Amino acid sequence: MKMRFAAGTATSLLALSFAASPAIAQQQTDADAADDDFHRTGEIVVTAPYFERLDLLAGTSALSGEDLAQQSRGQIGDTLLSLPGVSATSFTPGSSRPVLRGFQGNRVAVLTDGIGNIDASNTSADHAVTIESLTTERIEVLRGPAVLLFGGQAVGGAVNAIDKRIPRAVPKEAIHVDALAGYGSAADEWSGGASVDLPLAARFVIHADGSYRKSDDLRIGGFQIASVSRAEVLELADDEESEGHPEDADKLREAANNRGRVPNSAVETWTAGVGTAFIDDGGNLGVSFSIYDTKYGIPGRPGVGHHHEAGAPVADEEAVTIGLRQYRADLRGEVETGGGFLEKLTFRAGYADYQHTEFEGDEVGTIFKSQGFEGRAEAVQANRNGWRGASGIQYMSRDFEATGAEAFVPPNRTRQLGLFTLQEFDLGGVHLEAALRYDRASQEAQTLGINRSFNNVSAAFGAAYLVGDLKIGINASRTGRAPSVEELFSDGPHIATQAYEVGDPTLRSEKAWNAELYARFDSTNLDATLTVYSNWFDGFIYEDSTGAEEDDLPVFQYFQSDARFWGVEADVSARLGHVDGFDVVIDGVADYTRASISDGGGPVPRIPPLRLLGGLELQSGSLDLRGEVEWTDGQRRNAAFETETAGFTLVNASANWRPFGRNRNISLIASANNLFDVTARRAASFTKDYVPLSGRDFRLTARFSF
Repeated sequence: MKMRFAAGTATSLLALSFAASPAIAQQQTDADAADDDFHRTGEIVVTAPYFERLDLLAGTSALSGEDLAQQSRGQIGDTLLSLPGVSATSFTPGSSRPVLRGFQGNRVAVLTDGIGNIDASNTSADHAVTIESLTTERIEVLRGPAVLLFGGQAVGGAVNAIDKRIPRAVPKEAIHVDALAGYGSAADEWSGGASVDLPLAARFVIHADGSYRKSDDLRIGGFQIASVSRAEVLELADDEESEGHPEDADKLREAANNRGRVPNSAVETWTAGVGTAFIDDGGNLGVSFSIYDTKYGIPGRPGVGHHHEAGAPVADEEAVTIGLRQYRADLRGEVETGGGFLEKLTFRAGYADYQHTEFEGDEVGTIFKSQGFEGRAEAVQANRNGWRGASGIQYMSRDFEATGAEAFVPPNRTRQLGLFTLQEFDLGGVHLEAALRYDRASQEAQTLGINRSFNNVSAAFGAAYLVGDLKIGINASRTGRAPSVEELFSDGPHIATQAYEVGDPTLRSEKAWNAELYARFDSTNLDATLTVYSNWFDGFIYEDSTGAEEDDLPVFQYFQSDARFWGVEADVSARLGHVDGFDVVIDGVADYTRASISDGGGPVPRIPPLRLLGGLELQSGSLDLRGEVEWTDGQRRNAAFETETAGFTLVNASANWRPFGRNRNISLIASANNLFDVTARRAASFTKDYVPLSGRDFRLTARFSF
């Protein structure tokens, strides 16, 4: 079964309790068990800590429970693809980050329980996101003025993954267990994860979780390489043949004609975590420690070679793999103030020691190390005649170092300090939100002797009017983003992306005006949302191919220019009637983004095209049956050296059986994805020409909670 969520009504969100409240876990269980409404808006629980009972004028989408179990994939980008406005970088099966409204990288905040994920996934598309959905309770996609609480850079929005490593509630049972296990045929993928919560006395809880996921090379429906790129590789093979290199020509032809599998795309990942919390009516305090470990292959770009630092060409390329491990410690707490202007004080902090190694065969190529810290504290205001809000401070630091033959980024240090406030006003039928944020960022490359500092002020305002079941509104913001160290200081070959990457140390802050208009209708039998948005950038930073080569690699350089984004999202779910014990429900998602560089610069690279997704579902307390079709248009608006992406249609089907009824939290899910085994490629992917999406994939999933 697949559900879509579009929260935004005052009635659903104003009733939410704070994320650290002991009631949250039981509320979610009750919602999963008892809510038979066809769109289940009641399940929307915005758990980012700063959103306590805030109306969140922008739409909020989420995956949890059975829906998250069915959509669970090795990377969070591929897990969220059913939600409106969401695509993925799909670099490899082992590395895929969310793309929101065409934005990726530093313009999308990926969070764990409200603070940064503290990995390196935002710095390069080949870096995995260190979030495992097998042990994640829910994943939220947040937009609108409130996103400024996470940083002025989150123009596209924020993705917030909620786990239970720091418990939020004392279980009623002597021991509480959640478990998820699955198999996927396309990559012979086996996965399993489980968590245990054990109450100690009345106020202490101990938590432990772990997961394991292993998959082989990905099976695909047709040729690995896109048609235009195949023609280029075959032409290169003819050139090698004519120059008297028959062995090289044969290897190129073999690569061009490869079909059925993506070589070197296997993934193996395991995680482990422990945590404990003291939970009381006057507040709570908890800590956790976790490990994320993964090893995944990087499929080679056919026809592309590279040189090592010494300048000697490599005649026979070794397969490139990445071994990544992150150790992470987290702290979360809240103190009730006992009344008055402030309702509570909250704080959240995390530290991560991150390292990934790029291997060429068995040889170590380049090692990337990062030590990062992020902390934030908020003062949450009490509701005073419809006025409420939250204000706080956020600090982030990261020390990053790359060593080896292809250390394309020099050692660097990043420091960021942010001050923010979000205020909401309920004026009867009119709701207002206002947010203000100040950020100071410094980026230092010690070996280059360069230290850049940036100051940015971001502001946002939203207004909504509620008429019966219809809400209409507008959000507007002015945001500023400091360039990242990769955008500033890159200069060298990067083996994993198979590109020569060049930064620009003179880049200035990226500014943007952002606006969206929306209408939402939420009734018993119909739930619909329509949003139109636009972004005007002053100094948009983007990476694009120059058409040149360096060390036998295509040169990708960071540029800065004005740019314009605009797009539309629609999401609808309707109950048509009740037949033989089943509710008949139809639903659909549509999204489109168009982005251009100003002054004749052409299209922005890697923008998702028009997508339409529609489903028909039969729902009952014990069995749900679903069929759906996803149609994605071809992307023909491309940057100068970017290839076109062909359109595709995916047909999927699923059945969700609850053998003991909806209130026992045991589900067995069978699904068939891409039934007709078509070859599909995501336009937002850096590797779209040679890493297509999965072919026909039969999946079995079992979910338990007791």
